[in-house]
Amino acid sequence: MDVVRLVELNAAYARAIDDEQFEQWPELFADPCLYKVTTAENVARGFESGIMYADSRAMLQDRVSALRKANIYERQRYRHIVGLPHVTGRDGSATDVETPFLIVRIMGDGTMALFATGCYRDKVAADDTGALRFAERIVVCDGGRFDTLVAIPL
Repeated sequence: MDVVRLVELNAAYARAIDDEQFEQWPELFADPCLYKVTTAENVARGFESGIMYADSRAMLQDRVSALRKANIYERQRYRHIVGLPHVTGRDGSATDVETPFLIVRIMGDGTMALFATGCYRDKVAADDTGALRFAERIVVCDGGRFDTLVAIPL
C-alpha cells in the first residue's frame, strides 16, 4: 500500500477532528468497522475493554450526534500531530499500520495542554471506489489517566 495515501488518510482524519468537522469523521471508516480507544496497559494485559468503542459506521455517526446534541462538556478542541505510518503487515486485502500521535487539547479560554500520546493501530483497506478506509482503528494511549471526559474522538 502506498505510504503517501496512508499519510493522506491520517491527515484527513486529524483535520476532521481538529477542525470540528465531526460529520466527516465516520466517512473515513469502512462499514462495518472497529474503533476503540484504549491504553497501552490494557493492551499489554490483553484486556479488550476501551474508553470508547464502536463497531459500525452508524455507531460512529451516533457518537457525532451525541457530541452535537447530547453531551455536555467544557468547550475544547484538539490539535493532532501525527507521525509517519509504518506498515506492519498485510492480511488479505487489508494493510496493518501503526502511526504515532500526539494530541494537544485547547480549552475554550485558550489554555493548551498535552492531552494524549500513543499510536494508532489500524487495518486499512480500499473500498469499491479505491478510497482508503479504516476497517479498524485502535487508539492506544500511552497513559491511562484523563483529567476530563473523553468526548471527542482521538
